[in-house]
Order: sequence, then C-alpha cells, then structure tokens
Amino acid sequence: MRKVKYRKVRKVQPNYYEYTGVHTSEPVGMQLFVYNEKRFEEYAKVTLNKVEKELNDKLQEEDVKWLNIHGLHDVGLIQKIGELVGIQNFLVGDILNTQRRTKLEELDDMLFFNIKSILPGEDLDNISVEQISFILKGNMLVSFQEKRSDFFTHIRERIRTATGIVRKKKNDYLLYLMLDAIIENFYITIENYEDRIEALMIESKTNYRQDVLIRIEKNRENLNFLKRSIIPLRDALYSLKSFQDDDQYDGIEQSNYTFFARLHQKCLELLEQIDYDTNSLDSASHFYFSAQSQRMNEIMKVLTVVSVIFMPLTFIVGVYGMNFENMPELKTDNGYFAVLGIMAILAILMVTYFKRKKWF
Repeated sequence: MRKVKYRKVRKVQPNYYEYTGVHTSEPVGMQLFVYNEKRFEEYAKVTLNKVEKELNDKLQEEDVKWLNIHGLHDVGLIQKIGELVGIQNFLVGDILNTQRRTKLEELDDMLFFNIKSILPGEDLDNISVEQISFILKGNMLVSFQEKRSDFFTHIRERIRTATGIVRKKKNDYLLYLMLDAIIENFYITIENYEDRIEALMIESKTNYRQDVLIRIEKNRENLNFLKRSIIPLRDALYSLKSFQDDDQYDGIEQSNYTFFARLHQKCLELLEQIDYDTNSLDSASHFYFSAQSQRMNEIMKVLTVVSVIFMPLTFIVGVYGMNFENMPELKTDNGYFAVLGIMAILAILMVTYFKRKKWF
C-alpha cells in the first residue's frame, strides 16, 4: 500500500519542480468544459493553446470553465498551465508533490484545495491512493489528477444534460460536487472493509489460526490510514467557515457554504464509522486472544485431570515395583489381579467424582 507520509519533506530547492507520485505510464491529457445555464461546450482532447484562448476570451467571462488535467508527470506542462492560470510557484510544487497532506489555502482571489482520493485496491488488503488538487479562481476551476479515472463521470453527464442545478451555479458549486464525489469514495472503501470486518468477527470465534490475527491487524492499519486521510479533510472543510465569517473571500457564494457544511458533516460521519469499525476489530482481536486462552485452559484442564487420575495409580505401581523380599502381597496367588482391580476401581471413583464436580 502506498502510504501518504505526511511528515516527509522533499529535499529539493524551492523553485525546483518534481513529481513525487508513481503514475507515470499514461500520457497527460486535458479536458475542458465551458458552460452556462443555456449552453455548454466540451473539448475532450484540448491543447494548451486552446486552453489559453478560452481562458482569455472576454466574450465568455460569465461562463464557467472547468479544465481537468489527468497525469502530473509532465512537469513542464504542469508548470506552463500554472503560469497560464496564474498559480504561484509554491502551489505548483504542492500539486506535484503527492506526499503532502490534505490542505485548503486561500490566496487573494484564488482558492487552492488538494485532497487524497481513496478506493479499494485490486488487492483487497491494499488501498489505492490518488492526490487530486483544485484551483478555484474567478469563473474557472482547474483540477489536477494523477491518472485518468471516472470519479467525475456523473458530473460531466449533469453538465451535458443540464441535470440538477450545476449549470445554474458557478464554479464553487462544481467544486462542491467534485469534493462530494471524492468523499463518496471513502464511503465505498469503508463499506468494503465493513464486510470484511464482519467476516473476521465471525471467523475469530471459530478459527484459531494465526492468520486471522494478521488479517485483523492489517484491516486496523488500513482503517487508521483512512482516518489519517479524513482528519485533515475535515479540518480543511471546517476552515471554510472562517471564510464565510470574515466576509473577505468572495470566491464562494454565501448560499453555497451550506453545501460545504454538508461535506464537513460527512467527514464527521466517516470518522465515527471508522472509530466504530476499529472498536469492532479490537473486539475481534480480544475475542481471538480470549478464545485462545480458553482453549489453552481446556487443554490444561484435561491434562491435569489425566495427571491426577494416574498419580495414585503410579504410586501403587511404584510401591509394588520396589525390590523388597518381605512384601506379603508378593506371595499372594491373585495379588496381581487384585491390585489391578483396586487401581481400576480407584480410577473410576476419581472420574465419577470429577464428573459430579463438573470439572470436565
């Protein structure tokens, strides 16, 4: 699993750009949507010149323009887009550095938001992680994805078919829809783990193999990773409230702050669910150790009962196994059978007594 190392700092110069992710095989692509309430235009494979022309088109200043870039390994292209949009150099570095934690930053007329998108990996024990960054500026929204994905397919369909209110709203509402789609991926991932946790809860009660405990710890590790990804997102969404209170940043309409408050509430729900699932894993782990201890106690109880039964028998055998001549029982004709009978009766009496005491 490719973990996000929040405390790791790139040891590079401030003006040196470097993509720190692993998605380098697919070519970089760009898509552009230009829309308003009455019309929309879609450019599936847009060039940098076309982007520049659309962004500088004074006749379409009221249109919402959504530029989506998938693929960050072409550092030169990302840098050119940053210059074209007017992004500060350190923000370009944050877009390329996928090891950064989720954060929200407001700079004059610009809002920068980066977030970790989480989905279950092909291997169910791992998590697929992708960083997505957003630039909200004027009537424009620029999104940067590490690779091509279908997170926003339903949003594109809404724009094409004018479904809902997306075409009636500005780019801040579009940002809300995209963040909501990413947060839904957290729900999908957690639901996937909840099914596995439920199965582990059942298995921990019947399976005494060590691999059960290993899988419990692996799922706990993944849940902790999810929690570390959601907490900074929760804090970033909560900080949007300060933008509403100080009434200085006007990139988000007052009526749309309610939508972002819903996202914050979803983050709280996700964290509560993760805590519940973590407690369930703790319960499964405790039950596993308790079952192991109980199983060991049962084994020791059986061994103890057997030892106690054979202890007097061993004593009798030891007495008559001594090489003394003046032992009157040695001369008895039926002494051997008598001793065996006494030993059998003694063993039966002890077993009966243990049964009545319910010791086994």
